[in-house]
Amino acid sequence: MIYLTSDLHLYHKSFIYEPRGFKSAEEMNATIEKNWNEIVTDDDDVYILGDLIFKGENNSLDDAMTIVSRLKGKKHLILGNHDGSMKIGLYKKEPSIVEIEGAKYLWYKSHQYYLSHFPSITVDMEVEKPKDWIINFFGHTHKKEKFYNGLPFMYNVSLDAHDNRPVSIDEVIKDIKGKLTI
Repeated sequence: MIYLTSDLHLYHKSFIYEPRGFKSAEEMNATIEKNWNEIVTDDDDVYILGDLIFKGENNSLDDAMTIVSRLKGKKHLILGNHDGSMKIGLYKKEPSIVEIEGAKYLWYKSHQYYLSHFPSITVDMEVEKPKDWIINFFGHTHKKEKFYNGLPFMYNVSLDAHDNRPVSIDEVIKDIKGKLTI
């Protein structure tokens, strides 16, 4: 199975955990880990679209990477705006992270998707057939809305839009098909 998510922000300060309804980064981290491991198996592929870890007030990046190592699945990381060279060095050492990219095209069930941290327009609006559109999966915005400005070809996979859980690509496609036929 393929899962998608973004913006875990493990150990990030209250800027992230308070809007998500948590009293601390540790509570948020524990919930994310629990939710993730209830859904994802070691054989699954998980595309994380940026902003995976942070240095907490009382925790190091290594502490955050310990949590990442406990998350099930083969992780494909798309870099986000908070993923600098120090973090990339740590990501490269983690055996469960099998790929690190700036952005990526993904083919699934005869359709092409564009995975990026930022919302990206990937559709020529003059192309009238949605089946020919390249759908963008993104994070970054921390919005609860699944579709960027209601556009059916820009889908938010962040934890904020999916109750702090990764979302399966099949569920995403079902949501998109609810807006149009691809």
